[in-house]
Amino acid sequence: NERKQRVFQVSAGYPLNSNGDPHAGAPEERVELRKKVTLLRGISIIIGTIIGAGIFISPKGILKNSGSVGMSLVVWIACGILSLFGALSYAELGTCIKKSGGHYTYILEAFGPQVAFVRLWVDMIAIRPAGLAVIALAFGRYILEPIFMPCGVPEIAIKLATTIGITMVMYLNSMSVSWTARIQIFLTFSKLLAMAIIIVPGLYQLFKGETKNFENAFEVNTIDLTGLPLAFYSGMYAYAGWFYLNFVTEEVENPERTVPLAICISMVIVMICYTLTNVAYYTVMSAEELLASNAVAVTFAEKLMGNFSFAVPVFVALSCFGSMNGCLFAISRMFYVASREGQLPEVLSMIHIRRHTPLPAVIVLYPITLLILFLGDIYSLLNFMSFLRWLFIGVAVVGLIYLRYTRPDMPRPFKVPIFIPAVFSFTCFFMVFLSLYSDPINTGIGFAISLTGIPAYFIFIHFERKPKWFQKLSGQRLHKCKWETSEYAQKFLSSYTLIIHIMMPDMPSSF
Repeated sequence: NERKQRVFQVSAGYPLNSNGDPHAGAPEERVELRKKVTLLRGISIIIGTIIGAGIFISPKGILKNSGSVGMSLVVWIACGILSLFGALSYAELGTCIKKSGGHYTYILEAFGPQVAFVRLWVDMIAIRPAGLAVIALAFGRYILEPIFMPCGVPEIAIKLATTIGITMVMYLNSMSVSWTARIQIFLTFSKLLAMAIIIVPGLYQLFKGETKNFENAFEVNTIDLTGLPLAFYSGMYAYAGWFYLNFVTEEVENPERTVPLAICISMVIVMICYTLTNVAYYTVMSAEELLASNAVAVTFAEKLMGNFSFAVPVFVALSCFGSMNGCLFAISRMFYVASREGQLPEVLSMIHIRRHTPLPAVIVLYPITLLILFLGDIYSLLNFMSFLRWLFIGVAVVGLIYLRYTRPDMPRPFKVPIFIPAVFSFTCFFMVFLSLYSDPINTGIGFAISLTGIPAYFIFIHFERKPKWFQKLSGQRLHKCKWETSEYAQKFLSSYTLIIHIMMPDMPSSF
């Protein structure tokens, strides 16, 4: 029983002694997340989360809104450069603020707990579970497609496969950081192999002289200047994911060197792969054929490789699984850090003493994601909330500029020219404005949902500032940033214990 009681401890920097009491006796070991993210693993996290299903299935938003083949390639490259600006800004933030948590941590450091909590609130109730469910749905659809060909895949089968995929990712992240990272490396190489299978034959066709689709590539009559902002919007979403390494900064070996290097290498690789993949598509398909295709990579494979096209859905499913794995690995650390800062229940900052994984923070999204998957309107929720990603990323990068002036003596091992965060933050706010202009109703609903984080902050965080009548009405005086072991806390812990036992049968029955 003594050994079982030592399985979970709150990771607040306490050493763990022989009887499991963090406050007594001589320390044996420090319970914390270990530094297991090397340069290769960091690169795999970034590339593995950026490259999803979109480049294989429907990379046509840019072409549709730019109006020509040549301009679409220019937009792909320009969005890659702008994303690199954002990534470099986050590289500076990650090396001067050596805490995990990504956007949340940087907003907390620059602008305080209120703004940071609103970001956390929106992530937890909507953006992260809905985003995870969408990626998982794509996994479920494409992993089953070869089995059901040429028929369609039943919706219930997709949702069951999706549930299995989510459970597998949760279990993997709960069991081992090392194995999560190894699987991510394998999946990242699978994605790059899939892109190479498209790029190499495409470039071969190009060198053979298949250039008819590039003739008049910049024809003025077809370029739609009014659609270019929407083309950039699509391009920036295609590159989204470069910030995920910053969510696990505390687990990165030598972050001063690894974080900037991993970010730069990853962004260059992704930008080259995206551009060459689109060039390869155009060697085989005209712009009209690409826009008409429901699955561009499948159409490309059918034209060049015949029966090999059945393998494309498998590669897409692996790509989606890699995105799920990298996303969950990173996001769980944000919840872990928020709990450590007192803005989420203390149970979420607990670490498994043998496996050194933040198990409660990993599985906190599991019930919410499954609920949205089976009962919610996922795509409407994403339409409401997705623009908020760019708003808060822009705020975090503005925080970099703000810290330059308010904390000039802060150590900055990696420092970028000021115009880089300035240009990128302007781009983020422009995308928010574009969302307001193009879809004011959904954007307004998204803002309204996010504003619910303000009363939530004062209800759940600023307990001591509540009037006495409110505290009497609630039946107890709650202390700021503490999750007391009350009846409600016991119920919460019991629920998590049940989920943990389902995920890991060898887990003890008590914390």
